[in-house]
Amino acid sequence: MPYSLENRLVIGVASSAVFNLTESDAVFRSDGEAAYRRYQEAHLEVPLAKGIAFSFVHRLLSLNNLSDDPANNPLVEVVLLSRNDPDTGLRVMKSIAHHKLQISRAIFMQGRSPYAYIPALNIALFLSANQHDVTEALKAGFPAGHVIDSTIVDDEDDALRIAFDFDGVLADDESEAVMHRTKDLDQFHAHETRNVMQPHNPGPLKEFLVRVSKIQAIEEERKVGDPNYQNRLRVSIVTARNAPSHERALTTLKSWGVVANDAFFLGGIDKAKVLGVLRPHIFFDDQTGHLDTTRSVTPSVHIPFGIKNESEPSSRESSNRVRDEANDRQ
Repeated sequence: MPYSLENRLVIGVASSAVFNLTESDAVFRSDGEAAYRRYQEAHLEVPLAKGIAFSFVHRLLSLNNLSDDPANNPLVEVVLLSRNDPDTGLRVMKSIAHHKLQISRAIFMQGRSPYAYIPALNIALFLSANQHDVTEALKAGFPAGHVIDSTIVDDEDDALRIAFDFDGVLADDESEAVMHRTKDLDQFHAHETRNVMQPHNPGPLKEFLVRVSKIQAIEEERKVGDPNYQNRLRVSIVTARNAPSHERALTTLKSWGVVANDAFFLGGIDKAKVLGVLRPHIFFDDQTGHLDTTRSVTPSVHIPFGIKNESEPSSRESSNRVRDEANDRQ
């Protein structure tokens, strides 16, 4: 009987999201593919160092011990989606084993983007440091995030803190479009107040949040049987919205059957000030202006979705293009 990925939280990751590929990237950029192949073969037994999203992936997989049968019925699956071919990808698989990540499934595409396989694998989130792959995945309607160079948070405890912006990440960009068109905060608030009982349409990471919330529900059930159990998974909303536009955001989450542990309605306050205290293991936002500050305090992921990204191209676009050329093999 085939192994089913239905009813699980499935994450797809490129090696560039999970590991630090600085050295091998430099070889690829400066000396080309043949030298890159020789370098990977020569360093086959040298584990890759942890990258930006490593802590998030490791902690997410650790939640499988909440399952009654972790080996055969895990709550979480992580699949490697790589532009490497199987030979050059061998070092990545050995690094996965070295770091004891419970990842056994992989797709290697030899220089081609693997994002087309996201629906076939029931993937709720694809993470990559290749901006082009992420942008194309989102254009195709798939959930994806661009992992940017940022601070790694990796505490000694086993908690997992996930933080989301709201508009353009969990919800669509309807309200951002209003703000973009009117350039008037009062009109934005008026629009949200008029539509307060109308939930937003889903954004790119809505399904990811819904599946995360199912694991939160399992933790709550665990607490019923074991009052001493301490929840490990915590979800926070960190948004530039403030009252009165906060209510529609909460209405939307409730309509999806989701309740965040924390909500920060900051009304323009620098998100980095809050995230520096909250210290999530990953933070998702659709605006590069926010990420330019949050990247200094938390692992940050850009969701290049919606009108903000159509009208305000990333200031890092040219540098990301150079990095993407190196990540073509990652």
